[in-house]
Order: sequence, then structure tokens, then C-alpha cells
Amino acid sequence: MTDAYLGEIQLFSFPYAPVNWASCNGQLLPIQRYTALFSLLGTYYGGDGRSTFALPNLNGFTTCSQGQGPGLSLRSIGESFGEDQVSLNLTELPSHTHSMSVYEQPDTTKRVGAPQNGYGLLPPVNTRPFLATAPNTSFAINTISPAGNSLPHLNQQPFLVLNYCICLQGVFPTYS
Repeated sequence: MTDAYLGEIQLFSFPYAPVNWASCNGQLLPIQRYTALFSLLGTYYGGDGRSTFALPNLNGFTTCSQGQGPGLSLRSIGESFGEDQVSLNLTELPSHTHSMSVYEQPDTTKRVGAPQNGYGLLPPVNTRPFLATAPNTSFAINTISPAGNSLPHLNQQPFLVLNYCICLQGVFPTYS
């Protein structure tokens, strides 16, 4: 591995910070002990700027570049944005319907009056997988109503848990 730059952030697949690195968990560090790192980070991520400064907090977050891409919002260093949970209203859902068909089970030994735990509504065995038999009837469109009741739901992109760490001692980056 090459020498790391001071303030460089890397992902690690193990749950601890290597020697001379710290987890990016927003912890406060003393300026007096980490003056070179403070000169790079300042108080973008927190701290009072007199005796302490903070490391980035990437617990439960992902990274984003600063600036503004075409059609994107302007983002500043240290800015946190996004929502863990959102509530959608009906105007944000595309118009659609769900249908539900009824098939008669021709095998009378497989008919039950009251479904048991684990039963599902499926077409008769002899019609799957191609559903060559037309359904006997369909339920009314309003049989299946909208769900959610305007309650928040999790709004997370797919993720793999990794450990963001920042280099505390390394090569000081120079301007070119």
C-alpha cells in the first residue's frame, strides 16, 4: 500500500480503524494534537475551532462530492442532507390498479372453506405456469385499496456495511 495522504478517507471492510487512522464517526479531536489535520478540515464537520474540531460523520451516510452537477443541487463540504424516512402522498404515486382474479378449483379435494395459515390465492395447479385457463371472474377494482395510510417508510438505497476511516498521520497534500 502506498503512503496515505493526511485527511484521506478510505473504506475498509473490517470493523476497526487501522493504526494512524480514525473512524469517520463525527468525534471531536483536540486541535493542539492534530494541527495539520485541522488545517485541512477546519470546522466543516463541527467543533468550536478554538480547541476542538470534528471528523466527518459517515455513520449511516454515504459520501457526496461538493459543488453542483448539471440539474443537481449545490452541495457544500460538510453538508448533511437526505431523509431516513419519507411519507408519500397520492399525488406522488403513479396512477395504477391491482387486479385480483378468481379461479375455480376443479379438484374438489383441494377446496377448503376456511384457508389455513400459509395458504395463498393461486390459480388451480393445472393452469400454472402459463395460465391457459381464463379466470372465472375478477374482483372489482376497489377490492384492493391503496396502502400506507400516509405513514413514513424507510427510504434507503441498497447498502453494504463498510467502515469509513480518515488518515490521522500521513503525507501532507500539496497544491499543484
